[in-house]
Amino acid sequence: MGNKQSNAAAESQPEQEVADTTQTAEGTDTAASKQATAEAPQSSAASSDGPGTNEAIFFPDEKLPCKFGSECRRGDKCDYSHSVTSLTIFLKFLGSAEKSLDVCVFNITCNEIADTLLASHKRGVKVRIITDDDQSKSKGSDVESMSQQGIEVRLDNSPMHMHHKYAVVDNRLLLNGSFNWTRQAVLGNRE
Repeated sequence: MGNKQSNAAAESQPEQEVADTTQTAEGTDTAASKQATAEAPQSSAASSDGPGTNEAIFFPDEKLPCKFGSECRRGDKCDYSHSVTSLTIFLKFLGSAEKSLDVCVFNITCNEIADTLLASHKRGVKVRIITDDDQSKSKGSDVESMSQQGIEVRLDNSPMHMHHKYAVVDNRLLLNGSFNWTRQAVLGNRE
């Protein structure tokens, strides 16, 4: 986490910011997704690292973020994290979309990620998702719900699995890695 390197290929395209990411899992439309959106960089110029920077995010996280954030009344008795996690960093980048958010993932079962996608859609961001047809029907999948709420979803309609895991934010930021967008990946996978 926070491991940064210069990327010569990305430096040749000055308007592009790249974040190499291993990704995360579940949540609800909560303070965590709103906080991630509020803290998100507004443009590549707002990023302290600027164009041509890679940032690696590593999972698992010890805990999911608290949906009440700093307003949590449970204090030390809360079972959720009140500090920055790999998931909150990932959500910050995902929630930074201003115009478009193109997602291609195996499945989405992490509610925090689904909530961030829905919040972006409600802000007028064009959100498009390509996912695996079999996994879209699996227990806990948020794909059908997002489709019913107006997000454009396309299924691969293939007997083979669509196993990509990436998102392109405003045609300037790539989130890419082995990270499945599931609660298991956030808390229990070495991503």
